[in-house]
Amino acid sequence: MSTAPRPPVAKRIPTRRERFDDVAVDDYAWLRDRDDPDLTALLEAENAFTDAVLAPAADLAERICGEIKDRTQETDLSVPHRKGAWWYYSRTEEGLSYRIHCRRADDGTGTAMAPEDGAGAEQVLLDENELEAGRGYLALGVADVSPDGTLLAYSVDHDGDEEHLLQVKDLTTGELRPVAIPGTSYGFAWAADNRTCFYTTLDAAQRPWRVHRHVLDVDPPDGSADVVVHQEDDERFFVSVGLSRSGDLVSISAGSSVTSEVWLIDAHAPAGPARVVTERRQGIEYSVAHHRDHLYIVANDGATNFALWRAPLADPSRPHWEVVLPHRDDTRIDGVEAFADHLVVSLRHEGTTGLRVLDPASGATRDLAFDEPVHSVGPGVNEEFETSVYRFGYTSLVTPSSVYEEDLATGRRVLLKQQPVLGGYDPAAYESERVWATATDGTRVPMSVVWKRGTALDGTAPVLLYGYGAYEASMDPWFSIARLSLLDRGFVWAVAHVRGGGELGRQWYEDGKFLHKPNTFSDFVACADHLVAERYGAADRIVARGGSAGGLLMGAATNLAPGRFRAVLAEVPFVDALNTILDPTLPLTVIEWEEWGNPIEDEAVFHCMRSYTPYENVTATEYPAIYATGGLNDPRVGYHEPTKWVQQLRRTVTNGDDRPIVLRMEVGAGHGGPSGRYDAWAKEAETLAFALTQVGITD
Repeated sequence: MSTAPRPPVAKRIPTRRERFDDVAVDDYAWLRDRDDPDLTALLEAENAFTDAVLAPAADLAERICGEIKDRTQETDLSVPHRKGAWWYYSRTEEGLSYRIHCRRADDGTGTAMAPEDGAGAEQVLLDENELEAGRGYLALGVADVSPDGTLLAYSVDHDGDEEHLLQVKDLTTGELRPVAIPGTSYGFAWAADNRTCFYTTLDAAQRPWRVHRHVLDVDPPDGSADVVVHQEDDERFFVSVGLSRSGDLVSISAGSSVTSEVWLIDAHAPAGPARVVTERRQGIEYSVAHHRDHLYIVANDGATNFALWRAPLADPSRPHWEVVLPHRDDTRIDGVEAFADHLVVSLRHEGTTGLRVLDPASGATRDLAFDEPVHSVGPGVNEEFETSVYRFGYTSLVTPSSVYEEDLATGRRVLLKQQPVLGGYDPAAYESERVWATATDGTRVPMSVVWKRGTALDGTAPVLLYGYGAYEASMDPWFSIARLSLLDRGFVWAVAHVRGGGELGRQWYEDGKFLHKPNTFSDFVACADHLVAERYGAADRIVARGGSAGGLLMGAATNLAPGRFRAVLAEVPFVDALNTILDPTLPLTVIEWEEWGNPIEDEAVFHCMRSYTPYENVTATEYPAIYATGGLNDPRVGYHEPTKWVQQLRRTVTNGDDRPIVLRMEVGAGHGGPSGRYDAWAKEAETLAFALTQVGITD
């Protein structure tokens, strides 16, 4: 008789859905009801079952957590960056889960100072450990110092639902000012007067939809009488607010998946009106950067991969745009940063990120050069407008995260800091490369692959294949300390840059959305097939991993090719996609119609989503072992989605006890999981231990 733990079985309450010519019965729709008395007991039982199933791997998880900890420099600090008369940085301390945000006054040398330099007293602006104060969860939404350096606006979320309480701290006294505004979202801007600020709030669907103006010591502390500067009634759009690097303009941005619009307010006259840069047109996206008397605009108006324009600040409407960098089929322009004497353009060419320096006076350009063919580079912290140096971040699958500073006049480049990896880490002990799989329609799909030198690429190694493939988000190569615990145990690790992401430009994204969404899933399976065919790994030792929309990818690819994967790690997975997108009362659903289509009105979209939504397409065959996660307070992917999915899987598939299906539900967190670093390490160690044991590695 088997002594394996038995999984919890949820009650079934049939709910009928009829749409177009399709009839479906959902036995687990009741799980959306947080007030159902059976829900808490079920989630507790799921976590207990997961504990029992993973108990044999507990020692391995503990070892991996210890490896992560031993390789991490627990007491560490970021590279100080200059803003006004101060150098700002954050630091961590051994034994503390959260960051401490600090600053030191500039000593007149204009060079960054570390705390051990002894130049000026350290001022602690915010200690996240004190803010957490035993609540179990903490996330900062805003942390913004006023232009004169005397005030800090910050907002906190204590349960993961992404609703924040906004407060203001007086940095001259250390005391809180009488400001406590609930229900705020991300985005914030100080006006030049150091007493007026702008912030965003959420509507009932968890959508940032309003921008408010608050005047310290004038308006009520709770924000109840604050002026609404902008209200976005179109439910497809998020709003955000920020301050230009020049400090002269407050910008309000409204954006849907495919359309955007920007308004500007004079930061020196914050009570003045907001004026639009150019009015929204469906399908046209743009962003702006302020440079003296002009705006530089990155937009896709007649430019699929975006182009760079310049327009006079006095009238930046579309007829006044002049091309600075024209559209190119092989290069995607991602953004532009403006400084007093130069611009820096972020771009990607043939799937690789890059930075281009542009002289606004002459129009001359040069691209920053890097040696590794598989790498990621992007903007660093650059808050000063009047500067000739530029900071950027660099990493690869083998190079730890690095902060560089380059003098854009001379080209002199300095490495300011590289993420410490303790224990004698040697990048030369690992190999990485870009490889290309062939999709079912003949499209070449890139992958970034890494392994430890000496690992036999003879078709026997275990493989972890990661994927996302949505929202035009690019999964550019990154370094991970935790990943070393896999590589050192013989894993080959790869990220599949499938269609739906943005790695190969806008068309790559378009070819993986709406009715083309199935390309994302077949691309992922093709990448797994390629790794087997080219003997990177064993056919029966592939682990797939993805989260959120990447969790949808996990579920859909598993349904498409259940025999291809030995285990699947599906984190906060969007696996009940059709039911969610059919319900406009759920948070963020209306916004998502421009990503997936509207299955309420469009029959073709409905049937396409019906064909791939993971929850509704589970088949009675042997599936991989599955480790799914969720967050009870998650506003992005409802906790009910992975819960329904694991119930449907267990009820349908023909797995034996050697291929368990488990759910780890974080009852006090949201989309990102645990907030403290030690809890996050423990969760990652558990995830990796599950993967390792499923491919036969127990040490």
